[in-house]
Amino acid sequence: MKTDAVDPVDLSAASPTRRAARSAQSAELPRACGIGLKPEHFRELLDTRPALGFVEVHAENYMVPGGPYHHYLSRVHEHYALSIHGVGLSIGGDAPLDEAHLQRLVELLDRHRPERFSEHLAWSSHGGHFFNDLLPLPYTEARLQRVCEHVDQVQRRLNRQILLENPATYVQFADSAIPETEFLSEVIARTGCGLLLDVNNVYVSCINHGLNSRDYIRALPCDRVGEIHLAGFTRDRDAAGAPLLIDSHGSPVADAVWQLYEFALDLTGPVATLIERDNNLPPLPMLVAEALQAQTLLERQHSAEREATS
Repeated sequence: MKTDAVDPVDLSAASPTRRAARSAQSAELPRACGIGLKPEHFRELLDTRPALGFVEVHAENYMVPGGPYHHYLSRVHEHYALSIHGVGLSIGGDAPLDEAHLQRLVELLDRHRPERFSEHLAWSSHGGHFFNDLLPLPYTEARLQRVCEHVDQVQRRLNRQILLENPATYVQFADSAIPETEFLSEVIARTGCGLLLDVNNVYVSCINHGLNSRDYIRALPCDRVGEIHLAGFTRDRDAAGAPLLIDSHGSPVADAVWQLYEFALDLTGPVATLIERDNNLPPLPMLVAEALQAQTLLERQHSAEREATS
């Protein structure tokens, strides 16, 4: 796709975005597996110290001046690497970013100094109203420029590279003119951000839209993947009776997603991998067991890399 007609950010080596992207390269997550950290597990995690590489929290749950959440997160970060995952910046929206929200994010990251920060290719606010959802966007040249402007703005304010997550979608815009994988690739190329590859989202979206999930992953810049997410989905049917998968984060990772994860690792190499669980939260040992299942696959990939270079 031609890009010279629409170039919202400076791609020179001296640009603020490129400097922010480079400055964050030394602060990466370990190539190991982690879990989403929930308050129900704060104390047990600290007491038992399971063999995890990192934990991840949602930024918006910690945008308060003080309290027990910050206390426990600081203690957990003494033992595990930390990833903070945003859900409310509305990077995919047409409206300007909410400055108050962005400032709260700056303060949160300054406070906890996570190894990684990520957000979604989605929008969740409009006209001062915030929606409890991650909504799809049209893949057009105009929206591509807007998203690049937003990513560039966030990386400058945070003074770090962010990872942008591929979405789970249930509808598509009729006026979308750019394939989603090409849209993501172009944002990454123009802004210097990285990719958070959500394998469950790939599987859900491809089933919902009749696409090939392996072709989808092949079309992404897999060398720019800084983290992988795995989660469970819910099966449903749309109004026409066709299969519809919902990215519910309320069940264990499905076998088909595990298989797709193995395929993805062949292209990305070993990458920090998170088990997401936001609903029907199981006991901590069950989450850790899923993380260890992913760790086994990561270590297998490590071994394959070592054999290839020996």
